[in-house]
Amino acid sequence: MSKKLPRPLSFSLLKNPLLFLAFGFGSGLSRVAPGTVGTLVAIPPLLFFQHLSIEHYALVLLISFGLGILLCGYATNTLGVHDHPGIVWDEMVGFWLTMFIAPPSMFWIVAGFIFFRLFDIWKPFPIGYLDKHLRGGLGIMLDDVLAACYAWLCLQVLRSVMGDLPGNLLNF
Repeated sequence: MSKKLPRPLSFSLLKNPLLFLAFGFGSGLSRVAPGTVGTLVAIPPLLFFQHLSIEHYALVLLISFGLGILLCGYATNTLGVHDHPGIVWDEMVGFWLTMFIAPPSMFWIVAGFIFFRLFDIWKPFPIGYLDKHLRGGLGIMLDDVLAACYAWLCLQVLRSVMGDLPGNLLNF
C-alpha cells in the first residue's frame, strides 16, 4: 500500500537543520521511493556504527529514536502533513536497528536492507494498525521500529541458519 506523494517540496526546506535531519540529509526529497533512498543514505553511518561496542551502538539507537520522535513531530507540524513521505529519519533509524549485531559485510547489509524495506512497505500487524492510528513523532518512529524488529528477527534467523560465513564476503 503506497502513499500518494504530496506536492514536491523545495530544497530550501533543508536550510532548517531539523528538517535537514528529518528529511535524511535531503534524501527524503527524492521524487521516487524516498523511504528507500533514505534507507540507502543510512548505510554510510551504519558502517561507522558497526565498529562501535554493542553498548555504544545501543546508545546511538536510543538517542536516534528519541531524536527521531522530536524531528518527525517537528517536521509534521511544520509541513502540516502527518508522516510526509519525505520524512525519512524513521527509515534510517529503523535500518540501523535492523543491523544491530549483524556482521559488518555487504552480504548482511543487503539482506538487512531487503528485510527492512519489505516489512516497512508491507506493514504486517500491528505495524499497519499503528501507522494508521498513532499520530505525531512517536507514531512515525514506532511503525519503522516495529518493521525493524521483524527485519532484525529475520536477519538473525538467517544468520543462525547460515552462520557468519557470508560475513566474510566483502567485510568492512
